[in-house]
Amino acid sequence: MNLTENVSLKELTKSESATRFGISNEPSDEIIENLQKLATHILQPVRDNFGKPLIITSGYRSPELCIKIGSTTTSQHTKGQAADFEIGGIANKDLSDWIHQNLDYDQLILEFWKPEDPNSGWVHCSYKGEGLNRKQYLRAITENGKTKYEPMI
Repeated sequence: MNLTENVSLKELTKSESATRFGISNEPSDEIIENLQKLATHILQPVRDNFGKPLIITSGYRSPELCIKIGSTTTSQHTKGQAADFEIGGIANKDLSDWIHQNLDYDQLILEFWKPEDPNSGWVHCSYKGEGLNRKQYLRAITENGKTKYEPMI
C-alpha cells in the first residue's frame, strides 16, 4: 500500500529487529493515518525536492519493539509520527537544513552527525499535525557515553 507516490506503508513498518525477535510491528488504523501524514508532509516533499529515493532506516516501531531495542514507549515512532532516514549522496546536515527551512515539522534531529564527515549519522523527523508541531531543530551527540540533545539554532 502506497501512502504517497514514492513512500509505502511497507517501508515505514519493516524492521529487521522485529523479524529477528519475532515481534509484531503491524500498525493500527490510527497509526497508519499518522504515517500517511508523515509521508505526505515530510517524506514525499523531501523526495520531490532532492529527486532521489529516501533510505528509511526506521519508521513505525511497536511499543514492544521499542522496549526491545532500548528505546521508550513514548517515542514518536510508536505513534507513527517519526522516521529516521538519509538520502544517498546528500549530506545529512544539508538534508536537515532543507527540512528546517522549508517544511512544517514537529521535531527534527540531526542524529550523531560530525562536521568532518558529512555522511555521518542520520536525520530523524516527526510530524504531529497542522498547528501541533513544535518545530524543534536539535542535534544528538554523545557526551560521556550518553546521548545529549542541543539546539541547532
